[in-house]
Amino acid sequence: MNKKNYFFVNFRQVIFLVSLIILSCSLPLSSCTPFNVNGSTQNRVELTLWHGINPPPNREVFQELVNQFNENHQNIKVNPIYIGQPDGQLPKILTAFVGDVPPDMLWFVPQLTGKLVDLGAIRSLDDWFNESPLKDEIEPVLLESMELNGHIWSIPFGTNNAGVFYRPSLFEEAGIETIPETWDELEETAEKLTKDFDEDGRIDQHGMFLSLGKGEWTVFTWLPFVYSANGQLLSDNGQPNLVNSGAISALEFGSNLVKNNWAVLSAPERGYELDNFLSGDVAMQVTGPWTLGQLSDTEIDYDVFPFPKKEQQAAVVGGENLFVFKTDSKREKACFEFLEYVLSEEFQTEWALQTGYLPVNVKSKQSKRYQEFVEDNPVLEVFLKQMEVSKVRPIIPNYNRLSENFGRAIEASLLREKEPKSALEESQQRLDFIFND
Repeated sequence: MNKKNYFFVNFRQVIFLVSLIILSCSLPLSSCTPFNVNGSTQNRVELTLWHGINPPPNREVFQELVNQFNENHQNIKVNPIYIGQPDGQLPKILTAFVGDVPPDMLWFVPQLTGKLVDLGAIRSLDDWFNESPLKDEIEPVLLESMELNGHIWSIPFGTNNAGVFYRPSLFEEAGIETIPETWDELEETAEKLTKDFDEDGRIDQHGMFLSLGKGEWTVFTWLPFVYSANGQLLSDNGQPNLVNSGAISALEFGSNLVKNNWAVLSAPERGYELDNFLSGDVAMQVTGPWTLGQLSDTEIDYDVFPFPKKEQQAAVVGGENLFVFKTDSKREKACFEFLEYVLSEEFQTEWALQTGYLPVNVKSKQSKRYQEFVEDNPVLEVFLKQMEVSKVRPIIPNYNRLSENFGRAIEASLLREKEPKSALEESQQRLDFIFND
């Protein structure tokens, strides 16, 4: 079987989409081309940056920070363009590359690295990064997200990890005085928080809200449980390995919560929505610091605790990176100036203070302004501490296939269509076929 059949989207679909790119991405032609066709400012390089920053207030923060860069760089103008959420971005990104009209820079999860490298779409950052004074200021764990096959391909834009948010008032009503630290304790807590108030046989309040679906969000929220049980997605030789005791234990744990009605499942691919948590219909939910702005605008009580452990404490690095597409030396050099700005203490501090993301710059994290911010928002301490035990999701070609098939096993287990081990074995068979081709 030809490996080209395993692009994120079918190659034929990509070719077809080229003819539709202007209509489908709803972008002006000038925003899709890497060249400043208007020539409005002599010798000024205009760069396009495609992104999916959400929620909208975060996009406004980013635009303000870009405006500051543009004001201080008369020879460069960066034009940020929102092109939708990740699932909707992929066809546009690949279509733009095939049509030879890529953006100059791309904001996306680093797990796309392998595909972009295979396509020859992005520029290695080795020469610039090795000379950058900011090289030693990056949070060490994030270096893994930047590298593939010994080369640097992206830089971290912002980082985070997830934790378990909970409603203290509901804990108090259930007589729960301690935060769960182990899987057994989390299960007991979820059971105590599950209530049928009117005794009509239907659950009115569930202990926990669990993400359902095959998408990357679902994988992101379940991997901490896998890693906590000493599980993995890859074997030592870098090949997919889903059938291991840690992955089985994680899915058995989730399946048991659902079977006993101590947890309720999200709608497919909607595990990030907070409606049930805000209404008090669930007492616990996995999400991250990016929700702090939304929560602070409400009147509900909330707090957060680290992922309870099975064998070890674990979390997963979240956030997005910036890639530089291959254009020409002048444009690429201008991109590097913007990357320096994004990695700087100035940018990272402002971005963190206004969005809830964690700084990728160590000096920013240690700065007086940010430390005062943490004192005012102590829930951030959980996420900062978890960065010490966080792992980066695999940076490999065909990561999307690995993620998709693990997601399918999660979904089948939570819906109780298959036993976790059988669901993982079925997904592993598909991955063996794909990766061995």
